[in-house]
Amino acid sequence: MRSRRYDIPREDGSALTVEVYRPEVAEGSSPPGALPAVLHFHGGGYAIGRALPGQDKTAIDLCRALPAVTVAVEYRLAPEHRCPAGVEDCYRALEWTAQRAAELGIDPERIAVTGKSAGGGLSATVALMSRDRGGPALAYQSMCVPDLDDRIAEEPIPADTENAPSPWVNSLRTMRASWQHYLPEGAAGAYAAAARAEDLTGLPPAYVLVCDLDPLRGPGLAYARRLMDAGVQVTVRNVPGAWHGFELHAPRTRLAREMAAHWTGHLRAALHPAS
Repeated sequence: MRSRRYDIPREDGSALTVEVYRPEVAEGSSPPGALPAVLHFHGGGYAIGRALPGQDKTAIDLCRALPAVTVAVEYRLAPEHRCPAGVEDCYRALEWTAQRAAELGIDPERIAVTGKSAGGGLSATVALMSRDRGGPALAYQSMCVPDLDDRIAEEPIPADTENAPSPWVNSLRTMRASWQHYLPEGAAGAYAAAARAEDLTGLPPAYVLVCDLDPLRGPGLAYARRLMDAGVQVTVRNVPGAWHGFELHAPRTRLAREMAAHWTGHLRAALHPAS
């Protein structure tokens, strides 16, 4: 696996950094034809998350497991850059990737977006933006424990858990703060939070993974159901007994490995349909 960083100019003269990871060709084998591509939007509550050059573990794992050209997007973060700065960066990265498909060795008919938590929310929103703006056609939108509904910030914290917080309560507190950092006051459109979109027709096939003990489970399942009702093909996976981000704390457990295999397996099937 090898990677290269690119700076994509923004309209204000600043640059959006993306890192493109590409699978290595085995010695003695024929060079592959055009590969599928997946844009990876990292999690972090829209406010944190960076990777050193060549060291984005999730992008590396996706690049190898799929295999696919994987584009890791260093979108602007809140609260210094509030919505829509981050999601506009993600959409700009999608346009850049599609426009340079030949240069990057990418099949433009097999481009997907994916991410966990805030990255899942950004994936959903970028799919909406591409549909609405007549942008690059996406083959798939893959969302793990997606944070896509700002109304979760209105959920009350149970008073009796103040002295003994559970993973559910800790996650809810973090998500409430994240949305407060991310959204300017009064921002509540579809490009701020995908769950606010009124029309979900015409979107690419979707994958939605949720965890049993996660505050984002309800909004994630509700969005998946609305996609189904809009005629979008949807695969839903619920991870029993798991909380938000459990795999970061226990990556070698059976449950974490099964979760990763399910997520990457469906993404692989979408990007390599003839395999």
